[in-house]
Amino acid sequence: MESTSSGTTALVPTGHEAASYVTVRSLARRGVDTIIASEKDGVPAAASRFCSESVSLPDPREHLLVYRNALLDLAEREDVATVIPVRPEDGYLLSRYDDAFANFVSLPVPSMRQLERVHDRLALADAAATAGVPVPETRPLSAVSDWTEPLLVKSRFNVLADAYLEDLGPEDVDVVKDLVHVDAAEPPERTVLRRTMRHEPIVQEFIPKDGEFVVGALYDHGTPLLTFQHEQIRGTSYTGGGGVYRKSMYDPELDAVARDLLAELDWHGLACIEYMRHARTGEYVLTEINPRLWQSLPVAVRAGADFPYAYWLQATGRGDEIVDDYEFGVGSHLLHGELGYLLSVLTEASPHVERPSVARTFMDVASSCISDPHFDYAAADDPGPFLAGVRSKLPF
Repeated sequence: MESTSSGTTALVPTGHEAASYVTVRSLARRGVDTIIASEKDGVPAAASRFCSESVSLPDPREHLLVYRNALLDLAEREDVATVIPVRPEDGYLLSRYDDAFANFVSLPVPSMRQLERVHDRLALADAAATAGVPVPETRPLSAVSDWTEPLLVKSRFNVLADAYLEDLGPEDVDVVKDLVHVDAAEPPERTVLRRTMRHEPIVQEFIPKDGEFVVGALYDHGTPLLTFQHEQIRGTSYTGGGGVYRKSMYDPELDAVARDLLAELDWHGLACIEYMRHARTGEYVLTEINPRLWQSLPVAVRAGADFPYAYWLQATGRGDEIVDDYEFGVGSHLLHGELGYLLSVLTEASPHVERPSVARTFMDVASSCISDPHFDYAAADDPGPFLAGVRSKLPF
C-alpha cells in the first residue's frame, strides 16, 4: 500500500552507510529536508551540514518491534513524507509492516511476496531461471555430497527474520553476509556452517569471472523509472564484496538481463542487482538483489542517476518527473574500502581466486585515486561526514 503525503521531509534510518550521506546531500539540493535516525553515535550523514535533523533510535537487531514502533512515531510527524531504506533490516521492515507505515507515509517498496523472492536465494535462482537469466547452480547445503567441484557456501537468506525462519520471532532480525570459498581438500563442517549462519545455507557453483557489475533500478509496479549500471573495479576484498571503486557504464546485454529479471518479479521500488561476467562465456551471471539503496550509490548520483531524489519523486506522486539518464565513465572511491581491499590482499586467501600482487595492488589503488580523485564522503564544502567516517574507523 502507498499513501500520499504533503510532508517536506524524508526519514533516513541508517548507520555508517555512505548511501545515507549521499541521500542527505542529494535531497538538500532539491529543497527536501532529511531526518537522520540511528542507534549509532558518530553517524557520518548526521555530521553533514545538509542534514536537517538527527535523532536516536533503538537498535533494530536488539528488538525489531521496539525499533519499528520508534520509527513509526517519527513517520507519524506531519512533516515526514516517506522513509528511505538504506540498510537490509530497513528494507525488510518497511515491506513487512507496510500497512502500518502506509497510514502516515508513502512507501514505494516491494510487497512481502516480491521481497521473499529476492531475500531467499533459492527462490531468486528459480526466478532467474524462469526469466532466462544466467544464474549459478544453487542448492541447499543438505543436497550437496560432492565437494570436488569449485563451490561457494553462502547464507540462503541474507536477512534472518520470522517471515522466513520458523524459529525466529517478530522481534528478531539479523543480517548474515558469510561467504565460504570451499577448499575441496578440506570440505567445511556442515554443523559449523549451520551454526555460524544460523540457518540452512546454500551452495553455489563458483563462477570464474572477469568483471563484477551492478545495475541500480527504481520501478513502479513493473515499469522502470530509473536505471543505472556500473563496473566494479575493486570490492571490499580481492575475492569480491561491495564496490569500493566503480565506474559508470552501459551495456545493452546487461540492461536486458536486469529488465528480464525485474519483469519476472513484477518489481516495485528500489533494486540493486549484482552480476558477474563469466570469464569463459561472457554472460552476465546473477549474484543477488538488494531492495534498498546501496553502498556504491555515490557513483550513480555523481553520474546523474539521482536515486534518492527519484525515490522522493515517486513517493510524492511525481514519478513522471524522473529523468532516466546518466553520464558514462564517472568513477568514485570509498576511501576506507580501498584500505580494506589492500588489507584483504595481505591477509585473505581463497582456493578459487588468485591473490593479486601487493605491490601492483598498491600502485593500482594509488594511481586510480590520483587519476580519478572522487570520493564518496570527501567534499570541500561539507567536511563533516568525512571526518566522522575517519573517527568511526579509528581503534580508540
